[in-house]
Amino acid sequence: MSISENTELVKQTKRAVLKAGAMIKEQWSEPKRIRHKGRIDLVTQTDLQVEEFLKKECQRILPKAGFLAEETAGSGTLGESTWVIDPLDGTTNFAHNLFGVAVSVALWQRDHIQTAFVYLPLTGEMFQAARGEGAFLNDRAIHVSQEQDLVRSLIATGFPYNIRERIDEVLPAFKEVLTRCRGLRRMGSAALDLAYTACGRFDGFYELGLKPWDTAAGWLLVEEAGGRVSRFNPDNEYDLGADTILASNGLIHQDLASLLLEAGVSGKG
Repeated sequence: MSISENTELVKQTKRAVLKAGAMIKEQWSEPKRIRHKGRIDLVTQTDLQVEEFLKKECQRILPKAGFLAEETAGSGTLGESTWVIDPLDGTTNFAHNLFGVAVSVALWQRDHIQTAFVYLPLTGEMFQAARGEGAFLNDRAIHVSQEQDLVRSLIATGFPYNIRERIDEVLPAFKEVLTRCRGLRRMGSAALDLAYTACGRFDGFYELGLKPWDTAAGWLLVEEAGGRVSRFNPDNEYDLGADTILASNGLIHQDLASLLLEAGVSGKG
């Protein structure tokens, strides 16, 4: 099946993602009902409602596909055809009324992510990509940056929820990158970080400890925008089970990877 912009699957999925974003905006100013999945890992009623909506819509669009979704991941695995969903990436931002939140939906088929959407409801930016057909922001083609020098590069990163257990990995990498690039940003949403890398706002992004729903859509966005995605060791291809992710415009990829490896960070997989 072709996954082009003209297919009904893509049109219907895009409409569902836009509606999910509208739900987030509607609840933006309302009191948040928050519970803790971990010491600093939050979930709100909005996460749960948006995920339920997206699963219902995606099941209607592609009835035989399975799900791998953040709030109900316990029963999900990657099958022949699987929707990979993060209903609200950046829950901590949402809880504190910070703009960096995203809806991330990707469709896994034939051992690859085939189509992907990252929607930023607070800025109205819809990023989308289909395998072999490029990446787009609000229907205009996007491309990664052309920066070749790490010193002039703006890099994004994030911190794992189990930061206490992994602080000795995070800090050496943070120090190496921060002192060797133009600047380091921590936006609080991996989906946003990858989308911004795809459109050239960031020159690169790295993080450890992410889950498949954090990266699935953004992974395809970066590659279809002309960038590169690997693990921290660039000889190892990225996959949705990897503990580390390094995404870049491709031109600074090796230099950024070298800094991470020099810091002694290789991750768990």
